[in-house]
Amino acid sequence: MDSRAAIERIFREESGRIVATLIRQCGDFSLAEDALQDALATALDRWPRDGAPDNPAAWITTAARRKLIDRVRRDLRLAEKHALIAQELAAQSQHPESEEEDVSAPDDRLRLIFTCCHPALDTPSQIALTLRTLGGLTTREIARAFLQPEPTLAQRLVRVKQKIRDAGIPYDVPPDHLLPERLPSVLAVIYLIFNEGYSATTGEALIRRELCDEAIRLGRLLAELMPDEPEALGLLALMLLHDSRRDARTSASGELVILEEQDRSLWRRDRIFEGAEGIERALRRHRAGPYQVQAAIAALHAQAPDAASTDWAQIAALYGELERLQPSPVVSLNRAVAVAMATTPAAGLALLDVLGDDGALARYHLYHAARADLLRRAARHPEAAMAYREAIALCTNEVESAYLTKRLVEVGRQARQS
Repeated sequence: MDSRAAIERIFREESGRIVATLIRQCGDFSLAEDALQDALATALDRWPRDGAPDNPAAWITTAARRKLIDRVRRDLRLAEKHALIAQELAAQSQHPESEEEDVSAPDDRLRLIFTCCHPALDTPSQIALTLRTLGGLTTREIARAFLQPEPTLAQRLVRVKQKIRDAGIPYDVPPDHLLPERLPSVLAVIYLIFNEGYSATTGEALIRRELCDEAIRLGRLLAELMPDEPEALGLLALMLLHDSRRDARTSASGELVILEEQDRSLWRRDRIFEGAEGIERALRRHRAGPYQVQAAIAALHAQAPDAASTDWAQIAALYGELERLQPSPVVSLNRAVAVAMATTPAAGLALLDVLGDDGALARYHLYHAARADLLRRAARHPEAAMAYREAIALCTNEVESAYLTKRLVEVGRQARQS
């Protein structure tokens, strides 16, 4: 692997871990992010000449720490505060063995999530900041998760970093009695990171495995931190059940394989078992929440021996319960598809038409893709072709787009034959 590729991999896979460590050490989001960027620039200059180090992530972390020292020493306006930071960082940099060890304490990223989810911040800002800082997602990727314009998210990120700095919000996991008020946003952050990994917004790959793994790791930490919280158990179960299908979601050539066509022998039985056991433990606490309901749906899919055996009626009922607990256009979209599979495509299309009239999903490519699929199943091929074209125009992932294009060709051929 060449030096540039190695640096790009470090940024993609380790930026969240490194930034979390730097924020713990300096207490400033912007300062930590700037130091990381400076360290990456230094690596781009040195590694092609000197070769990549044995532990690239630790090298970047150490370089970024030194950049922090340089920056705080130059900033005379914050001299008193930053002198203490520089002293601590300088002391840490005297231990060269740190370049050979893990570059962050196990809970750094969990501390960062709870810092970002402080109640002084509004919920969208909490989620956006954590995704940007810890998950390394771009503003565009976060905007997709929120179904909001990219400039809106960019402005929000700037404002929330300033608020954390000005308010002196601590970088730490809060005491037990304060955990419940921050839990909903923490759960949402972890799941959004997983979703971006499970179905990447852009690029040539459908799956960003490092984000899936990171979200599951954070989910495990949260479940350990809050063992009596059923929604934490439910979220972990949900991610494990979804991730069990990871290897079957694309073909050997990288093409998308939809759920009903997947080779179920490729599904990871260990993750299915762990996820199913986890949701059973959560539900026994008799405090059902949205993540537990979604995990129960995922378990029904994962435990069906084949596509024809899927209990779509039960899945549709569970989506109805999810719609009650957490109403949203996307939940309603999924319920419409489940109703169609349990009954008839026409029944699902009727529900989708109501959603379409609302307009909330007009720019959501999966709405048009779902509508196209139900029109195809109903043998309404010309309308299906139009819906596939709308979905393709809005889709930004190359693998998904290729699959939708393949379907468009098929329904176009069927339309001409009818």
